[in-house]
Amino acid sequence: MKAVVGVPGEPGRTALRELPDPVAGPGELLVTGLLAGVCGTDREVVEQGYGELPPDRAEMVLLHESLGRVLSAPDGSGFTSGDLVVGLVRRPDPEPCGACADGQWDLCRNGKYTERGIKALDGYGSQLWTVEPEFAVRLDPALGELGVLTEPTSVVAKVWDQIERIGLRGYFRPRTVLITGAGPIGLLAALLGVQRGLDVHVVDRMRTGPKPDLVFGLGAWYHADLAEISFEPDLVIECTGAPEVAFEVLRRTSRNSITVLTGLSGSDGDLPLPAGQINNNLVLRNGVVVGSVNSNLRHYRRAAAALADSDRDWLGALITRRVSLADWPEALARKDEDVKVVLDLQG
Repeated sequence: MKAVVGVPGEPGRTALRELPDPVAGPGELLVTGLLAGVCGTDREVVEQGYGELPPDRAEMVLLHESLGRVLSAPDGSGFTSGDLVVGLVRRPDPEPCGACADGQWDLCRNGKYTERGIKALDGYGSQLWTVEPEFAVRLDPALGELGVLTEPTSVVAKVWDQIERIGLRGYFRPRTVLITGAGPIGLLAALLGVQRGLDVHVVDRMRTGPKPDLVFGLGAWYHADLAEISFEPDLVIECTGAPEVAFEVLRRTSRNSITVLTGLSGSDGDLPLPAGQINNNLVLRNGVVVGSVNSNLRHYRRAAAALADSDRDWLGALITRRVSLADWPEALARKDEDVKVVLDLQG
């Protein structure tokens, strides 16, 4: 089989290689890899050294967003040949910590978790892969190749799960949500906000291209400047990682607001900010700020259900570039018009 392999932080060693076909271990599924989604995390692994190799390995299979079709499944696994599936990214630590033991490995307390294609485990950027049934999710077959959006959707399914859980602290009747950033995470967060019947506003710097149309296609509002926001949102989902954006929205939230930070800044630089004003706003208005990363099995299942209930044409428009395996370096390249890029593992 062919696979995209590499070493974190050494882009010159990333390559398409012929590897032996994997053999499913006891209880595992053997899966034909169809598509692999590509995101900023994959570029950080390749270019910046985020992540780590499996023990005693000189390289690893890259990419963490999967879509495949089951070739073989053991009896009693809950899966059958032909099922459309995705594999989860994170695995609990071997000790395990209390969170991992409870199935919440996205909240691992000791940092000893592993992640497919990122941290100490081979990824899904190969024509064949194996996965344990407890780390796989079956998709509605009608989704077809759009199922490659499951992993990023699971990230925002966790965000909404966190919002709803925090909302139980008291009276919780949100009407408006502000989403900063119209990349795949921001747009999928907007999709789930619309599915919840909220008034959804998305801010992104792009004034042309597919992003405004995708937001309008949801029946949501698009803004090219945060200065255009004249209301105080009940909920904020920050997806840019730009610290100046994150702190600016904290000055604008309503009473009892919930702000979820999902973007990484990629910098330790200082930023002048009105700390006193932000502190007073959060305290006097009972505001909550929470960070969110990764997802667990419950979130993947919610993501699969949300995608199954979504307009297929809209989901298809999120995928702005499809790259053949032979041209794999193009999938890692950044282009301004990109929303979601996927690698065709069989093409």
